[in-house]
Amino acid sequence: MTPNFDSIRPYYDAEANAAIRTIVNDPMLEAMMGFTFPSDTQEHWKNLMLHTHSLRDFQINFIYPAVRKVLEKSSDGLSTGGFEVLEPNTAYLFISNHRDIILDTSLLNACLYENGLVLTTSAIGDNLIQKPFLHTLSRLNRNFAIKRGLQGRALLESSQLVSAYIRKSLLQENRSVWTAQREGRTKDGNDATHKGVLKMLTLAENDSDAFGYFKKIKIVPVSISYEYDPTDVLKMPELLAKSRDEKYVKSENEDFLNLLRGIIGTKKRIHIQVNGILDQEIYQIAESGQNLGEKLSSLAELIDAKICGGYKLWPSNYVAHDLLYKDHEYVDKYTAGEKDAFEKRLLERVDPKNQLMVQNFLSMYANPVNNQKLALSRS
Repeated sequence: MTPNFDSIRPYYDAEANAAIRTIVNDPMLEAMMGFTFPSDTQEHWKNLMLHTHSLRDFQINFIYPAVRKVLEKSSDGLSTGGFEVLEPNTAYLFISNHRDIILDTSLLNACLYENGLVLTTSAIGDNLIQKPFLHTLSRLNRNFAIKRGLQGRALLESSQLVSAYIRKSLLQENRSVWTAQREGRTKDGNDATHKGVLKMLTLAENDSDAFGYFKKIKIVPVSISYEYDPTDVLKMPELLAKSRDEKYVKSENEDFLNLLRGIIGTKKRIHIQVNGILDQEIYQIAESGQNLGEKLSSLAELIDAKICGGYKLWPSNYVAHDLLYKDHEYVDKYTAGEKDAFEKRLLERVDPKNQLMVQNFLSMYANPVNNQKLALSRS
């Protein structure tokens, strides 16, 4: 029996126009489009939107220009690498590190569109789309929901449904899929693939060899790096709680504030690196004689090596590393001006008397340097 995906799926094209009509006069959409099309009239963009009847048209005519405007206003530009290995009309499972709630997937899709490649359907935690407007917008932007806070049987059933949806997208609809390498964003700069994410992907595989699923799809590890993390200071409370071994409880509007800060906050330069298609490596793991758990661990380590190895290290990362370890190992990787700018950012966001906070802030930027060094030493 075909699973019912209604509780998690994006809109179908046939539902797009009706959904648009429910939000076209929403103040949040008006603000978003006013930002995207500053010289346009509300009447004009609303008329175009009311005549939109597919998710692709909505993404290309409204979301894509919004992303380009965000880049123009809050960054020093986006660079890319590795997209030439991807082929048109081909579905890929993009597994990436995750730093920003909305931008990670939006920027990847902008790059896919500019390269004539299949856009993704993208995972998003349902905790981020509780507001009706955001829920509708995310479904129009081809997001599928991951239900958070479940346990036991409910968690298993939810994971099975998501797995089946991803499998259907990749193998039946020829639709690319984006998922983060772990639940939630990386807060401390240590990008690590959770084996549970890979396990979830295999749940819909009917074959007795669950790992065989990975031979049927095309996995592409992606590295996303921001010179400045626009939400760095917002991640501090959770990092402090973790360092004290305390349970962290989010404030009521924390996710929404993180979302907004990620969009409008300063990022400086951004780089997205496609780290090849895992093909021969998957077959080698499949034929290794390991049990499923060991195979998933090997695949997680492989994805980590690709993501960390392909991560674009910026002057901010090298400055933070030298400040954290109180040395000058990477002094040739940044200028005095770049160091001054980073130190100014640090002092603006963190109380210099709070050494734990300073250490957490610096580690967030320095850990990718250590992780890449380790990944390259193993390759």
